Amino acid sequence: MVSQKSLFAIDDPSAEIEKGTMNAADEINELRRQIRFHDQKYYVEAAPVISDTEYDRMYRRLQELERAHPDLIEPDSPTQRIAERPVTDLPEVPHRIPMLSIENTYSIGELNAFGARTEKLLNTSDIEWIVELKIDGAAVSIIYEDGVLVRGLTRGDGLSGSDITHNIRTIGDVPLRLLGEHVPRYLEVRGEIYLPNSVLVELNQERQQLGKELFANPRNVAAGAITVLDPKICADRRLRLFCHGVGYCEGLRAKTHLDFLQEIAEYGLPPTPFVQAFPAFRAAVDHCQTLIEGLSDLDFEVDGLVLKVNRFEQREELGARSKSPRWLIAYKWEKWEATTRLNSISVQVGKTGAITPVAELEPVELDRTIVSRASLHNADEIARKDIRVGDIVVVEKAGRIIPHVVRVEKHLRKDALAPFVFPTQCPECQSALVRDENGVYIRCLNPQCPAQLKEKIRYFASRHAMDIEGLGDKLIDQLVNHRLVTTYGDLYRLTEVQLVELERMGKRSAQALLSAIDASKQRGLARLLNALSIRHVGTRVATILAQHFQCMDRLANASLEELKNINEIGEAIAVSVHDFLKRDLGQKIIADLSACGVQMYEEPTVALTSGSLQDKSFVVTGTLLHHTRDEIHQLIAQHGGKVGSSVTSKTDYLIAGEKAGSKLDKARRLGVTVISEEDFQQMLVDNNSATEGT
Repeated sequence: MVSQKSLFAIDDPSAEIEKGTMNAADEINELRRQIRFHDQKYYVEAAPVISDTEYDRMYRRLQELERAHPDLIEPDSPTQRIAERPVTDLPEVPHRIPMLSIENTYSIGELNAFGARTEKLLNTSDIEWIVELKIDGAAVSIIYEDGVLVRGLTRGDGLSGSDITHNIRTIGDVPLRLLGEHVPRYLEVRGEIYLPNSVLVELNQERQQLGKELFANPRNVAAGAITVLDPKICADRRLRLFCHGVGYCEGLRAKTHLDFLQEIAEYGLPPTPFVQAFPAFRAAVDHCQTLIEGLSDLDFEVDGLVLKVNRFEQREELGARSKSPRWLIAYKWEKWEATTRLNSISVQVGKTGAITPVAELEPVELDRTIVSRASLHNADEIARKDIRVGDIVVVEKAGRIIPHVVRVEKHLRKDALAPFVFPTQCPECQSALVRDENGVYIRCLNPQCPAQLKEKIRYFASRHAMDIEGLGDKLIDQLVNHRLVTTYGDLYRLTEVQLVELERMGKRSAQALLSAIDASKQRGLARLLNALSIRHVGTRVATILAQHFQCMDRLANASLEELKNINEIGEAIAVSVHDFLKRDLGQKIIADLSACGVQMYEEPTVALTSGSLQDKSFVVTGTLLHHTRDEIHQLIAQHGGKVGSSVTSKTDYLIAGEKAGSKLDKARRLGVTVISEEDFQQMLVDNNSATEGT
């Protein structure tokens, strides 16, 4: 999971307060400006530039000046977050735009059906999709008029909500006055109030010392705190905010969701983190798994992922049902939690050499299964959560995500437990361990490490790779331990005589395994690339590379620049693939497998009819009259062309149908040739005629 640090930033105030030269009003205004700036750096960007002590000194100075000059106190001053007295009730206030619920699904199939349905409703696949975290907290609406906070509301029944302005003001993430001079006249943002897991641990420690009942989970704390009558209680809960939606606005510049998040960050509001945009729904769905795998690194609870249309004009066209908008959906999963004791921490060596710590637990039931082990992910995760052997920990399992430790119940830590010391040598081969540059993973770099080899062979034989039935974990352990397999190629050199000597391996089993190994030679280039454990290369990337290059020789001879220019292949993937294929070890692996008869090419999905569009890059946008989007993509591929999902300076042609949107504007700005569907058909006719005449 990437860092929570925001990409949004503002300029550091250059003015310095010089006591004795400023009058009280000027000094107060400057202090407020600097405090708002530092709130932005801390809450929005997670990148503070001064210490807590310096911030507190500045805040206290502002308090002193306001006490000395009460006539200069303003309701949006940072010192005015907490009201002196509780409110008497929570009046209901109508939402100017209803806060509708979100359609949910727990199925990838239903998720894909939603994407297809949206394309059908808009009559185009030219839709940019957003994927963002669904924060598990309390939904709120926060309203600013002329840049000043005027109201905070709960979601309520969706049509009206409780007025919780007195509590919203206590949350440090919520600016009392928006930053900047050109703010919307009326701005309603919608978001989620949440409690970090680390704060829950601290609160429960404090409550135990006071003999109070402990809090069960972060969501309950957040939901309860925002509706209390006394704002001092809410302030004590140390709640946080992420903004993810737009309500009624006047003067908002943004035309897309990404622009909206950028804009509100400039105003000092914290946008929901890790948001990414994708040119196709399939790519957005594929990204969901990447996000899911990193959720346990977060210090806040997530109960799903939200996929939403990026462009506001398309959202307006899609509209809403009675209860939910048609332009977004939540992909959710069931969550189960249990509390148990951490008996020990072991470490495992993965196929890329990554050393993964594992929690060895007192067995506990989760989702009708007994769990005795859970992931601890990496050394930094252990340190951040302060996980120690002997602790009572909360373990969570969500959907198909492997169980992981959410937090430590520190209030139950009775003894002085020693911090966990991460090993400095590989537990299998004793090689020195090395931390990734600018990364969190610690690795064994020994390519001959037996533990790595076993994991690589397991993955090589797995269903999504070479699919070798019968090559199970215990058999792999024997093959490696007896040094019958030291490379992938050794699998294809195994004999019946060698296999029958192994434990629990009879003649019939040996023959069946050899048949399965031989059949795996024909899996194709995509399966092979996925099987080789190249860093950053999974099923999707392997398929893209195989379809693009068709054979291993072309891929091996590709330049780094050529790899980078392939749609959906970023720089990190390109560098990893290029390095593997250019290193001696990678070349030896490929040559050995080729000599064993492993198929090094991919059968084309369609037969190429000509190369009339060879090396020409096309992007298709808008509604087509004579072809479906897939049909025109297939025609481009059949004639040797390349299909891209976004317009760049390297795009040769944009095929624009009706209702062409932002891609058409971008193509014109970049000077890309824009053609109609009829122009494209004529291009094929002209090129085919030229080919026939030669």
